[in-house]
Order: sequence, then structure tokens, then C-alpha cells
Amino acid sequence: MIGSVRRLALPLLLLCACATGGARHGSVLFDDFRYASTAELAPHGWIMRTAPGWPGVPGALWGPESFSIAGDILRMTATTSGVPAETRQSQLCQQRKFLDGTYAARVRFTEGASSGPNGDQYVQSFYLICPIKAPMDRTYGEVDFEYLANGGWGTFQPTFFATTWDTFQLEPWIADRTFTNRTGNIAGWHTLVMHVEHGAVRYFVDGQAFAEHGGRAYTEMMSINFNLWFIRDQLLKSSDPREYQEEIDWVYFRGGAVLSPASVEAEVAAMRRRGTAFIDTVPATRLESPCNF
Repeated sequence: MIGSVRRLALPLLLLCACATGGARHGSVLFDDFRYASTAELAPHGWIMRTAPGWPGVPGALWGPESFSIAGDILRMTATTSGVPAETRQSQLCQQRKFLDGTYAARVRFTEGASSGPNGDQYVQSFYLICPIKAPMDRTYGEVDFEYLANGGWGTFQPTFFATTWDTFQLEPWIADRTFTNRTGNIAGWHTLVMHVEHGAVRYFVDGQAFAEHGGRAYTEMMSINFNLWFIRDQLLKSSDPREYQEEIDWVYFRGGAVLSPASVEAEVAAMRRRGTAFIDTVPATRLESPCNF
């Protein structure tokens, strides 16, 4: 199941000091997204992005209009008619207070537009991130699952990526990262698990090992995020409106512990049997939690 692994690196690797506070051993975040409306997300620490900027189409809009609750599923949408002013992307961010531990989410990836013509290159993701303060900032880090159903980044086939970042620079583009990718359509529901431990990351898809990126400086406290966005300059040349979707069933974190994918599924099932729709025992930090990248 493991795809190709590539490392783009700079000569210097520096393991940064981690921020104080944050997830203690055994702390838990679980959200079943059992809400009557998206207005109930904010009291549980979630931010629906409104800030403009990277990634995606320059000038695209972000906002709560791109989210909805369908039963106990959180639906994210991205829409466009081919021009930035008529393009809307979506990002959901949890607070910045997570580090070592087990992260998991049940996510539905889509294979194309849910309405309108298909063909835009778009990214569906579940990832962890801490802010970048300057180009090539060594305190930056990012841990990603990303699915490109219509291709992109040099591929024209559906491609699934697991990427662990050290740092980057936008202009000119420099990327210090390791990634593993696999081509093929994986549309549908998947349980995604990440083990983040001592700077290394292991990725699992539906209980199977997908990638292992060792010795990584994944840096300071991170936030948990989901993002649905269009790749810059890769919109379909059509003025017809179209919509793309990504859906989230649940998200889970256990601090300071490495749980097998089967154990994660068992814990989630047990909480659901007990009627636990939301729990958060992860200590808060005083760190800023931007939702803009």
C-alpha cells in the first residue's frame, strides 16, 4: 500500500524547542459533529475560516457559508465559476494546543464536482499545522493527508499524499518536506490516523500503514485542520457554477499515546455507545490560533 517516498531537503535540519503547555498524556479531544447548526462549532473551539490568503486561488473568499450540518456529518464545500471573485473555499481549524499523540478522523473524499461541470483541480485535506513566521522559518511544521481527485502538482491522475513538512518559502518556491503518494481513485469514506511521536510521523489509511517519515522536526504546538481548496491557476475554463464537497464524520486526538487504528475505532465506537458527542480534556494554551493557512 505504501507509495513512492520523496525527500526534498536543505542542508540544515534543526529540531526546534516545543512551546510550553498543550496536550498532556492521556488528554482527549473527540467531536462527533452532532450539531443542530454550524453556530455550535465555535463553543467547542472550532474556527470557520474567514481570513483571505493562501492556499488556493488568490482573491477567493472564505467564510461560514461554506459549511453545513447534514445529519451528524459536517459538510465543507468549495464553489467556483472560474474567476477568483466567484470562488469560495473552506477551512476548519481547532485550537493550537496539540503535539505528540494519536490523531484520527473519518473523512469522505469526493471524486469530482457534486454539481456543475467537473475538472477543476482541488485539494481535500486533514492536517496539523503551526504558523510560519517568515520564509524558511524553522519553527514551522505541518503534517498532511491530502487527496487530489482531479490531479494536480504535476500529476493528471487522482493522487493521495501524506506529507511531513519542515519549512518552505513561497517566492521563489522552496519546499523542505518528505512526502509519500499513491495514484488511484480513493473517493468515499476513510479513517485516517496519524502517529506523531518524537518528531516522527506514521500515517495509516483504513487500518493499513501508508507512510512513515522519520526524524522530522514537526515543531511547536499545532492545530487540527480540514481544508477544501482549488489549486492556483488550475480552474476549469468554464463560467458555469460548480460545487465540490468534503465531509467529516468525527475527529479524535489522544495526547502522548500511540494507539493502533483498531484501538482508535474501538474508542470512538465506545464513546458513541455512551452517547458522548463531544469531549475535550486537552489543556488550553495562550498561543494564538490563526485560521488562515
